[in-house]
Amino acid sequence: MRILDRYVMRQFLRIFLICVLGVPFLFQVIDLTDRLDNFLADGVGQAQVAAFYFYQLPYQMLLAFPIACLLAAVFTVSRMTRHFEVTAAKAGGVSFYRLVAPMLILGMLISMVTLVFSEIVPDSNRKAAEAIDQDEERALELRLNFVYRGDGGRYYFVRRLDAGAGTIRSMKIDREGTGFEYPTYSIFAPEARWDSAAAIWVLENGHVRYMGQEQHLVDVAFDEMWQAALKETPADLLAKAKAPEEMDYAELGRFIEALERSGENPRKEMVQRALKVAFPFTCFIIVLFGAPLANSTRRGGAALSIGLALATTIVFLTLIRIGEALGAGGVLPPVAAAWFPNFIFFTAGLGLMVRVKT
Repeated sequence: MRILDRYVMRQFLRIFLICVLGVPFLFQVIDLTDRLDNFLADGVGQAQVAAFYFYQLPYQMLLAFPIACLLAAVFTVSRMTRHFEVTAAKAGGVSFYRLVAPMLILGMLISMVTLVFSEIVPDSNRKAAEAIDQDEERALELRLNFVYRGDGGRYYFVRRLDAGAGTIRSMKIDREGTGFEYPTYSIFAPEARWDSAAAIWVLENGHVRYMGQEQHLVDVAFDEMWQAALKETPADLLAKAKAPEEMDYAELGRFIEALERSGENPRKEMVQRALKVAFPFTCFIIVLFGAPLANSTRRGGAALSIGLALATTIVFLTLIRIGEALGAGGVLPPVAAAWFPNFIFFTAGLGLMVRVKT
């Protein structure tokens, strides 16, 4: 590794680490100012507030990664430009592309770390919500009078689900068949329970009616019936939204499937799931965009660099919201909506790179 590479990486990492630690603190101060009245009105104690923000810190750091990458890229390049270090490197035969290559490599490595980190953050977000008992409905874990569409053309009609206790009161299961070999049937049970050891629902004291042929009905009572086809847990059937930031990629996928089977539209959640992959790669793309942008503004000092970073951040967050709206509305596929901001900034970054005098 060249001395110049080490110098560029050192400058980039120094600013990046300062921002990763500083920006979350700023986020938390702003959030505390906004929530303080609610905390006081709800009687939330100081220890609960402290625990809430302690568990929120990983999530705030995750949000700070792209901002820190942008600030690091802009400050590093603008400083080297103002001090004519970029000019000296070009005079020594080092092109601008080669000069910023270490930052792009670091941006990709940080993207990989962010991708892994994003799967750890949901657990801390759940603990943060529990620390202040923010969601009273979550404690009840009830869902009333809903229909759930299962595999094989089965429809589950549920009167009352208690996900916390793992019980259902009044369940009816209907499946339309084609004849004697694949009969239509209807199952009713006043009670059902979730067997966590076997990971299966058990219907109790019900009866099943088979209609294999017209005018031919068989009614059979049972004490217990295992529903192997219904693999969803009580939490899956609850289909009540935890915030997407409280679910990892796999949990969000199961939640989307539960929404689909309940007959609801999960486009918004599908965009959120795609963002869990798209967002980490923002770190690399933002470095690609920020480095040539900072080089093109030769005048100005730290104030200009901060202004560029803030303006870019506002534009990027606005594009994320636009992408979410387009995905939720069905204008764009969920994956395309999630990658929409990255595509815009990647294209703009390549354009700026091409225009840089190397």
